[in-house]
Amino acid sequence: MQTSPTPSDPKRAVLTFLGIESSCDDSAAAVVRAGNRTEILSSVVEGQVSLHAAYGGVVPEIAARAHAERLDACVERAMEEAGVSFADLDGIAVTAGPGLIGGVLSGVMLAKGLSAGTGLPLVGVNHLAGHALTPRLTDGLDFPYLMLLVSGGHCQFLIADGSEMFRRIGGTIDDAPGEAFDKTAKLLGLPQPGGPMVEAEAALGDAKCFAFPRPLLDRPGCDMSFSGLKTALLRTRDAVITAKGGLTLADRRNLCAGFQAAMVAVLEEKSRRALTLYLESAPTAPAFAVAGGVAANTAIRAALETVCDQMSVRFLAPPLRLCTDNAAMIAFAGIERFRLGHRDDATLSARPRWPLDQTAPAMIGSGKKGAKA
Repeated sequence: MQTSPTPSDPKRAVLTFLGIESSCDDSAAAVVRAGNRTEILSSVVEGQVSLHAAYGGVVPEIAARAHAERLDACVERAMEEAGVSFADLDGIAVTAGPGLIGGVLSGVMLAKGLSAGTGLPLVGVNHLAGHALTPRLTDGLDFPYLMLLVSGGHCQFLIADGSEMFRRIGGTIDDAPGEAFDKTAKLLGLPQPGGPMVEAEAALGDAKCFAFPRPLLDRPGCDMSFSGLKTALLRTRDAVITAKGGLTLADRRNLCAGFQAAMVAVLEEKSRRALTLYLESAPTAPAFAVAGGVAANTAIRAALETVCDQMSVRFLAPPLRLCTDNAAMIAFAGIERFRLGHRDDATLSARPRWPLDQTAPAMIGSGKKGAKA
């Protein structure tokens, strides 16, 4: 293994980082180079869908073991595809939380070992910051911008004032949209991952066939709730089965369409309110960005883009491959932190909880380890 001859200088015009991501069920590594323009030199993602398919969701122990077995191979492949050696790198960035602790720990330990063996600086990254900074990776977006982070485990509106300055102005008080999609798929007998399957079925159904609630739209503010929507779908499904003696293909598609329409309506209206709050600060170049796995949903994207057009705000959504978990966003977030003077060492800890806005009250409970989000 080649070593870096001297510690990297965060003030260098061009920085090249290796990124490692293992917060949930995607083992990923990437190499990103940032200078006058940012390049993703490589991005390797190995999913675990087949490993968890029989269980209807991600099993943390299985995910952790898969990360431990796959991450080093992902790193090797990412380096090869980028055409770089460790001597060409300026640092190593790794997801240090939040996420499933076994998976996060696998990535952190690998990154620590690589840092110790090469002498390269180590930078721990908040997984949510990786998503929130993706518009800067892809489009060089200037601060401040409004971000909707919408994924399997998180949903929140953030005003991004800087690489480590995020103000949360709303979020889900219970289930995240991705979680609700996955549970809906399970209730309707669809395979995982649930989001794409529900979206595909919804495209073939009638959204007006079943009436679903639009939670919290009757209350002011930008907070959201999706647990009741999932429960409404369960009760509607059971009512259909009782009345007909079973669930037809058309019924399933109509249930998916109604569920997705309700989800879209909530996110659309709450985004409108969040944009109103954001625009009160009179940003010179207003922009609204969406990131996270659920951002891959075309119906949600279309609704949010319509809101932005109506409010004369630039809309940005990353390419689909950068919506879901990936290491390119971690490498870039690591570069941003490194330029601000941040470095970690062997004491870097894996964190199951790590809210971006640590001044805001917890949205989804709190315990001995701190706020979840």
